[in-house]
Amino acid sequence: MATPFLTTSTTLSLSLSTHLHRLSSSLSSTCFPFKPNLHRVRRSPSLLASYGNPHLFNHEDHHSTYKSLLSTRILGPKSNFLQMGPSETSCSREILVKSSASDSSNTVISTLSQKVFGVLHLVVSLGIVLAMDKFLKQAFVAAAIKFPSALFGMFCIFSVLVILDTTIPAAATSLMNFFEPALMFIQRWLPLFYVPALVVLPLSVRDIPAASGLKICFIIAGGWLASLCVAGFTAIAIRKIVNTEMVDAEPMAKPSSFAPIEFWTWGGIFLASFVSAIFYPTALGTTARTCLPFLLASTVLGYMVGSGLPSAVKKVLHPIICCALSADLAAVAFGYISQSGVDAVLGDYLTKVSSNPGAGDVLMGFLGSVILSFAFSMFKQRKLVKRHAAEIFISIILSSLFSLYSTALVGRLVGLEPSLTVSILPRCITVALALSIVSLFEGANSSLTAAAVVVTGLIGANFVQATLDKLRFRDPIARGIATASSAHGLGTAALSAKEPEALPFCAIAYGLTGIFGSLFCSVPVIRQSLLAIVG
Repeated sequence: MATPFLTTSTTLSLSLSTHLHRLSSSLSSTCFPFKPNLHRVRRSPSLLASYGNPHLFNHEDHHSTYKSLLSTRILGPKSNFLQMGPSETSCSREILVKSSASDSSNTVISTLSQKVFGVLHLVVSLGIVLAMDKFLKQAFVAAAIKFPSALFGMFCIFSVLVILDTTIPAAATSLMNFFEPALMFIQRWLPLFYVPALVVLPLSVRDIPAASGLKICFIIAGGWLASLCVAGFTAIAIRKIVNTEMVDAEPMAKPSSFAPIEFWTWGGIFLASFVSAIFYPTALGTTARTCLPFLLASTVLGYMVGSGLPSAVKKVLHPIICCALSADLAAVAFGYISQSGVDAVLGDYLTKVSSNPGAGDVLMGFLGSVILSFAFSMFKQRKLVKRHAAEIFISIILSSLFSLYSTALVGRLVGLEPSLTVSILPRCITVALALSIVSLFEGANSSLTAAAVVVTGLIGANFVQATLDKLRFRDPIARGIATASSAHGLGTAALSAKEPEALPFCAIAYGLTGIFGSLFCSVPVIRQSLLAIVG
């Protein structure tokens, strides 16, 4: 009797095993999205302890979790029941591919939208700064105020930011963040905006006798070095007197380097517009407008090439000089090929006529915005400005007085004509204020004044960093004040391109040197004393 029973049991077991195997194979051959009702599976600690993986219910794939648990509960931990193999892997792979493609598409769209938003942000913020500068200029012209409107705007913006920081700090931070793209754009191209006066320098000095020109160069070069030393050493001496401990400046972001696509784009603009201007000299209405694209492109390309030179070369040949030389070479080439002459091309480079602008007029149109942007750089370093106010103001005042009186004295000692000496008195002051200062003196040559200011800035731009290193001026305050007090805008542009942390102090010295110089020359006693020294 036992044998049939055993035979029947064995047959049933084999039948059940075969049935389960077929069912498992059938399920394995399909990729069916099985969604079990997980809340019906009991999460028993003893069950987990008995049947294996203690992290079973922490797995991300609930579907696999349910199948593994079900298989274990029915057939034991060794069973392959409901363990889907190659078909499930293939299905998962297909889903992952689709998911990756979707993620990649979303990333591209997100990146593109961010770039578009970044461009719009730059256009709006820079447009507001340019509009602000234009409004201030018109207001000052209407009110017959000779003081540079941009300097007034710079101190107004700085004051507003300080007030907001005191009352509503979040508003000041938001304002800074909003204008950040415009500030980075200006800082990236800063030297370009001071180059036009350097490009047309040959037109400004051609009428000066060679002997007088050599004397002027001697005064300018020696005076630049002397002014730099006076400003820098005075700042350090005052700090020692007031015993102010030097702390690190706030880190300043550096603008991005130039990409190859930018170089090739400007190169294409130069070639196309240069050839077009040769065959159609008045294609855009006037020769100045027609020459504008290739002269602007040559200036930009010169700056890019100069910026890419090795550091050792840039200490001797600053990117600003490369920039000016590139524009002058383009003017010489066009003047020779078109037979119009280099003087005519340089005249079209900087026309100073708003209705007929040249490439130089476009670049110089940003100068007011550059000065306005200095307010934001000053605000970033407001703690250091407040902490070191004594050395900043005292060194700038002494440096301004020294520059005026030393120029007058050396001019007389070397026998330079009084009218020429008076014309170069404000050599360390930015062009806009320098022209206002010489208008207070009779017989001054304003063209020579502009040329002297440009040459001073050129010397400073080319040699300021190496000279500061030789004099061992280490901190950004002494370096910034010494640079701007002796070489104004061009020196500021050259130093800040490599040392952005010195830019706020350059900006302060840049503005205050011009303000104090204007105030000193407006005082009759000081003006008469200068004339007496000149003779």
